[in-house]
Parts: sequence; C-alpha cells; structure tokens
Amino acid sequence: MTLDTKHITFTGRMVIVGFGSIGQGVLPLILRHIGITKDQITIVTAEERGHAEADELGVKFINLPLTKENYVQVLEPMLGKGDFLVNLSVDVSSVALFEFCHKVGALYIDTCVEPWAGGYTDPSLSPSLRSNYALRETALSHRAAFEGGPTAVLTHGANPGLVSHFVKQALLNVAADTGESTEVPKDRAGWGALAAKLGVKVIHIAERDTQVSNEPKKVGEFVNTWSIDGFVGEGCQPTELGWGSHEKHFPADGRRHEFGCDAAIYLMRPGASTRVRTWTPLEGPFHGFLITHSEAISIADYYTQRDGNHVTYRPTVHYAYHPCDDAVKSVHELAGKNWYMQPSQRLMMHEIVSGTDELGVLLMGHKKGIYWFGSRLGIDEARALVPYNNATSLQVTVAVLAGIVWALENPNRGIVEPDEIDFQRILEIAKPYLGELVGAYGDWTPLQDRERLFPEDIDHDDPWQFKNFRVV
Repeated sequence: MTLDTKHITFTGRMVIVGFGSIGQGVLPLILRHIGITKDQITIVTAEERGHAEADELGVKFINLPLTKENYVQVLEPMLGKGDFLVNLSVDVSSVALFEFCHKVGALYIDTCVEPWAGGYTDPSLSPSLRSNYALRETALSHRAAFEGGPTAVLTHGANPGLVSHFVKQALLNVAADTGESTEVPKDRAGWGALAAKLGVKVIHIAERDTQVSNEPKKVGEFVNTWSIDGFVGEGCQPTELGWGSHEKHFPADGRRHEFGCDAAIYLMRPGASTRVRTWTPLEGPFHGFLITHSEAISIADYYTQRDGNHVTYRPTVHYAYHPCDDAVKSVHELAGKNWYMQPSQRLMMHEIVSGTDELGVLLMGHKKGIYWFGSRLGIDEARALVPYNNATSLQVTVAVLAGIVWALENPNRGIVEPDEIDFQRILEIAKPYLGELVGAYGDWTPLQDRERLFPEDIDHDDPWQFKNFRVV
C-alpha cells in the first residue's frame, strides 16, 4: 500500500453525517484512496465547524441538525440503492440511520452506536439501559432481519474498530513467539480457541496520549484531541467491561445486565470516575480511565468459549485510557461540577506542538506475561501524512477509511462488527497511516510496587484479577 493507492472505485452518492474532527480528517483520505469525485459527496452536520475545510476540498456542506422528526425527510433525496452513509455524528441514533439505509438499499458505517440526544444521561433509564451494552444489543437485534442486505459496519473507528484487528494480530504474534504453531483461524470459534489455548486472561485497550498544546487549558474549558461531545458522553455512561471467566471477585458496585449475551458487566459509577492500572511500552505503568467502549463487550463476546450453556473461557476486556494531560484536567474539572459540561470547549489541533498517541492492545496472562501491540503515531508524522488530522484523529480516520473500503468490497453482508471483518485487509489499508506498528513484551503486572506505602486489598495468587487493576 502507498499513500496514493486507489483501493476501489465508487460511483454512487456518499453522505457524511457529522463533520467534527473525524469527519474533517477522513474526507481527504476518502478523496485520496477511493475513486470518487467531490461532487458525489454531501456533508450534513449540526454546526458550522468544518465549513471552511469542506469548501477548501470542494464538497457540498449542509448545516442542518438531524432529529427524530426530520432525518428521513432530509436523507431520502440523498440516498438510495448502492449509495453510502458515513455516520460520524453525535446525538443522532445509529439504529435509526442504519434502519433507513437498509430500507433504501444504502451501505452504512459508524464509529460508535449513538442514541438520540440525551440518551447517554437520561435519568428515566436505568444505568443498564443507558449503557453501550444495551445500545449494542439493540443494534444487533436487527442482524437476522438484515442478513444478506446492504452492509452496515458498526463501530469501526480506532477503538472500537481498529483495536479488534490489533487483537487478532497480537494473538498470532504471541502464538508464534511461544511456540504454539497455528494457522490463521477461520472463524469466531477458532479465534476463541486460540486465545484460550494461549491463556490470555485480560485484554486492555491501553492508550496514552502525550500531545501537548502551546495554549494551556483555561478554567471553565474542556480541551481534548478528539470529539469533546463524544468523550464526555461516553465518560458519563456507566463503567463497562467484558467480564472474564477467571474472575473471582465480583465488584461490590458491579451489576450484571438482565438481557443479552451476558459477556459484560457495569459499575454503578461513570467511566470517567473509574481508574485502572495499565501499561504501554513508551509510558510504562500508568493510571487510565475505564471509559466504556463497545469493543470491551464485542471482543469479550467474540472470544467466549462455551460447553453447552457453560462459559469455559472469556477474557476480561476494557479500555484503559490516559488522554492528553489537558483532557485529564478537563475531566477532573467536569467531575467537580457533577458532570455538567464546562461553558467552553476546544478541540486541540493546530496548537499542538509535540506528542504521540500510543494506542494498542495489551494481552496479559499468557506464557510471556504481557504483550502490547499497536500504533505509535506522533503529531509531526500525522500532519505530514494527511491534512486536518492530529495523531489521535488519524488513528480513527484511517480505520473509517478501511471500513468503508471493506464494505464496498463486501456490499451484502448485513450488520457486522469489527471482530467479524477481515483483519488483514483492514491492517493492510491502515498501516501506512499508523506510524510505527509496535509489538512489545514486558514483565509488568498490576501488583508491581504495590503496598509500598500502605497495605492494600489485593489478590496475590492471581495478578490478573480485575480488583488488582482497579484504582480505589
């Protein structure tokens, strides 16, 4: 793959819903790597942000928020059989949009399953019903009816999305390095059997963002390197994690869902107030936020092994995220205001002066201890590769591009999640934009340097218990 490879030609119409940092960053990638003209693309978004960038690229820009009442009327003239809806919005129901696409015969992709505005924090809903688990179950309930219809790729950004493909490559790398000869598994059962055979107990999506701005965060301002609305929305949802079969200590504030696949649990607190211990090669050990993401549920579900109704193997899976330092300050201030958003928001882009986004998957419990595999992308390289991107956004936007290409190559697959997609094809498309792809082993465990100052309630017999990762 090169930076000018045309992966596929698309002759239909494409509508991009939402044009924040990810929409702006993915548009030049679409124009570069898909045989498509600017006249085939229309942007429909809820604010003026990004209008100048759309004008610069010559793409039609419509500032018109989609609502429950108007989305069909707005989209019906723009989309029909063989067209493509790229959903990068917030506060617009993903289920409503992919139902509409199925009805008219259009393809679809998004980066997360969104509810209508207010769905993440609706006090009339139980924590279980405003979780990513519930959103995923609702989306997947359409799978049987949509089978064989136009492809709808759900949750295919960096994470969720790209990280599911990292997990598969990481499993193959660990197998090779531990002498477990294996062919590339062909299906879900084969991948689950491989993870179980290797003894992987825990998978973190471990991310450390060190990008720094020359404009410090101000009081009353939320600063981040990607969607602020998206980050705050998921940060205010319940803490969620895939719950592994090796776990012995159910959290006191943990709850199981009373429906669905039962692969995950939630805690009775927001994800942005829950911290966990984790590790990446550059940073070493650190504390990350356990922000809910659908990959924590889909990966845990995908790798589950059963004997009848009995679960014989499932890894514990969750996000462990240290955003840029100004975003950490922003979350601290947000929590102090009882999760009411600051009056001012700023997306860091042009003012970033240095830093790297180290995003990967950390597989733990196998013969070699821990193995991190992922992308190490610096701000200077990201800027040189694609306009309108920083290191964080590019890891997302290239995954969106890869998902679009895969959907065009596989147009009649119905509803699919990242774990069900050809990981090698996705990594092939994304690799030129991921900086350094790194695989690194380590000897860290969440028990390292513990109880140095005070006694702690930890499980010394099994370091890979969730209670050992959780910061209390």
